[in-house]
Amino acid sequence: MQMKAFAPALAAALAAVAVHATAKEIASTLADQQSVAVTIYNENLALIRETRRVALDSGPNRLALKEVSGAMRPETALLKSLSHPGALALIEQNFDFDLLTPAKLLEKYVGRNVRIARVHPQTGAETYESAVVLAATGGVVLRVGDRIETGIPGRIVFDGVPPNLRERPTLVTELHSSRAGPQTVELSYLTGGLSWKADYVAELDAADKALDLNGWVTLVNRSGTAYPNARLQLVAGDVHRVREAMRPAATREVAAAKPASVPRDLQQEPLFEYHLYTLARPTTIADNQAKQVALLSANGVPVTKELVLQGADHYYRASAGQIGQKMKVGVFVQFENRESARLGLPMPKGVVRVYKKDSAGGTQFVGEDAIDHTPKNGTVRLKLGEAFDVTAEKKQTDFRRREPQAPRSYAFESAYEIELRNAKKEVVTVIVREPVPGDWTMLEENHRHRKAAAGTAEWKIEVPPEGSATLRYRVLVRL
Repeated sequence: MQMKAFAPALAAALAAVAVHATAKEIASTLADQQSVAVTIYNENLALIRETRRVALDSGPNRLALKEVSGAMRPETALLKSLSHPGALALIEQNFDFDLLTPAKLLEKYVGRNVRIARVHPQTGAETYESAVVLAATGGVVLRVGDRIETGIPGRIVFDGVPPNLRERPTLVTELHSSRAGPQTVELSYLTGGLSWKADYVAELDAADKALDLNGWVTLVNRSGTAYPNARLQLVAGDVHRVREAMRPAATREVAAAKPASVPRDLQQEPLFEYHLYTLARPTTIADNQAKQVALLSANGVPVTKELVLQGADHYYRASAGQIGQKMKVGVFVQFENRESARLGLPMPKGVVRVYKKDSAGGTQFVGEDAIDHTPKNGTVRLKLGEAFDVTAEKKQTDFRRREPQAPRSYAFESAYEIELRNAKKEVVTVIVREPVPGDWTMLEENHRHRKAAAGTAEWKIEVPPEGSATLRYRVLVRL
């Protein structure tokens, strides 16, 4: 009974498809476009919304919307009439992204007849000969009369272009219109091929106490089409997407300093749990183009510089025989994204590149680091490199297992000596940060530590100019 009820509906649907298949194709290009809005997300994703003015017939129509994105996700496409809501009923749609090239044209003509045009070298007369394309992969194989030829013996003349081979990416929609005449339709879809990222340029002052910060948005269009005079919006934030299965503070006074400002043509606002940046003026996003737009600007942002010696936790479990292990001292700068620090704007994730002027006034690159999305009142911390004039050597001076008679006891007592050397002409402070595993107790130390976290001991050691300082400590670890 269910099959009997289903059969008429199926027959009606097939009849509708057959009727639409015979409908004349109506082509729409960017010349019909009235507006376009582009919203770009962080990870190679964009939302396109465009309106076009098209003339449709009453009844079945085959509308070919040309010059859409070549990286369109066709399952997300939505077409509707703005001028006459409810006038369109969608039946079927096909995304043709197999683009016209000489090689593709040959592939589509495998098994079909073409003509070979040859020019006589003496007379210049042109002759034509019929041939059949036998293969077009890795070269051309033709049957010409009673012989087989490889390569192209002359110009190949084709009778036409196959309907599914397009010069530009095209969305072909089979639809039914309740009225005839021009309509304004809106097409929206998600696409890849469009991405954006934030880049920041910072310049430290001579004392490493403040910096000037400028932010840029760089967007790249590799979607296969252009978006002329587009309304551009950027979404900053980690938007969840379904992944398809894979197939085989010190401060300084600055008299004229002002809070950070967003350029007038790029305004930001909260959107759900993200931030939306809107370009106030229309812009053309050409295909295969990178475009930069100013994001923010701030002067005199207070920063703190830290020298950090970061240890490891593995040598608390065993005896280490290495003497004088050389360790690098990392260089970090940190600033607060607050209005009181002359910032206080949402900062999308990106790379911060830091510069500083030398004694002759030339700007030199001193390091870069990536930051995650940083909200207002957040902290930005950058590792710029390793110190040259501040060095460290570490050695284990004692190690023994507590309670050796108890086989299931994992208690270790170990002692260490860290020598810090400073080749600078001014005093420096080095933060020694040691991740100590398990349940630990500091037994001895010549500098007082701070328990920075459950498994981290931290010391701040002052090292005199052109001198050295030594940290000694003994710790008991129970695992």
